[in-house]
Amino acid sequence: MHRLLYALPLLFAAPIHAQPADAIDQGVEAQMPELMELYRHLHANPELSFQEDETAAHLAAMAREMGFEVTEGVGGTGVVAVMENGPGPVLLMRADMDALPVREQTGLPFASEVTATTDEGITSPVMHACGHDTHMSAWVGAARQLVAMRDQWSGTLVAILQPAEERGAGARMMLEDGLYERFPRPDYAIAFHDSASAPAGTIGYTPEYAMANVDSVDIHVRGVGGHGAYPHTTRDPIVLGARIVGALQTLVSREVDPQQPAVVTVGAFNAGTKHNIISDEAQLLLTVRSYTDEVREQLLSGIERIARAEGMVAGLPEDRWPEVTRRDEYTPAVYNSPEFTERMGAVFRERFGDRVMQTEAVMGGEDFSRYRRADPEHVQSLLFWVGGVPQDRWDAAEAGEADLPSLHSAFWAPDAEAVISTATEALVAAALDILAPGQAGD
Repeated sequence: MHRLLYALPLLFAAPIHAQPADAIDQGVEAQMPELMELYRHLHANPELSFQEDETAAHLAAMAREMGFEVTEGVGGTGVVAVMENGPGPVLLMRADMDALPVREQTGLPFASEVTATTDEGITSPVMHACGHDTHMSAWVGAARQLVAMRDQWSGTLVAILQPAEERGAGARMMLEDGLYERFPRPDYAIAFHDSASAPAGTIGYTPEYAMANVDSVDIHVRGVGGHGAYPHTTRDPIVLGARIVGALQTLVSREVDPQQPAVVTVGAFNAGTKHNIISDEAQLLLTVRSYTDEVREQLLSGIERIARAEGMVAGLPEDRWPEVTRRDEYTPAVYNSPEFTERMGAVFRERFGDRVMQTEAVMGGEDFSRYRRADPEHVQSLLFWVGGVPQDRWDAAEAGEADLPSLHSAFWAPDAEAVISTATEALVAAALDILAPGQAGD
């Protein structure tokens, strides 16, 4: 993650529609007690990816009470809530629902005590360590506020609750289940993510690339095992694996244009069982990050080339060269449509003033990217940040007196009230601008 950076003033070509600030402010303030109660419930009852059954059912019922036409079970546990309100654009507003297999250590009075079993069969404590509970709470707040202000917008709101963002699979599953065929196809898509690297209540946005392509790659290294005292009778997969790790460092440092962001990280190297046994195999697990499709393919093909070449150098027959597998958990890079992003940045600045900052892109991943990528000629999208670090913790960190936990940390406890109120207000302001009466829609 990153510290949010103030940007130079920008010029925006798109008009900014006047926002009824008092109505939004008052509406959000009136909702906050109930939204905080919802947040505490969601935080205490997290569910893992594709296991969000109770969460989805609870929020779907709330959307029905608001008057949305609600469909459950889209792409697994996904929820689609549609409200048609006259002619105009179609706006997709997303929140993600899943939590992580993390034992909570925040000390909150409503801390999670939930335990669940992952798809891999591992039983683990579960926690909303990425702040998706704040995302869902603000989603409810924004939807309610927009229902109450239907006389001030025209078009169609498609509010979706997505499963399995943490596995990079939920958006793909919803799209494959007909999100753009069964429901109104969006002209615009918008979402936010809480930030563990910015003061609570601030807003950050990044035109163009904002987050990275994320690929998971496995390398299965096969050798010839034997006794550690007689290495000449073996082909040591640990030595071969180490050579591969070293050679992989040249992909970014010597093959990719230095002005193109790229990361190749070997996150796990598993081999062997005993001091004096040379194993017959090793397993490398990699995460690969990039922005453009061209650099992504350059990295992935380079990994395959290096692994094969090192197998040949080690004297292995071709049928025993290292096997490289690209996992199907690929998450495309988040690309914020530039003109739309600048337009929304202007809306946010008009409302929040110097709490709004243009930020640097990061190498984390988010599958919100798929909603634009599924129809890039038609859909304009924006994922923005809402700072969550409590102000006293931020001040202490700035003074060098404290370290800040990151997202996915067992200690991550955002200033939920600031995140939810700011995000709700920002989503409503953005929607009223996008769906202002008289706007064209396809």
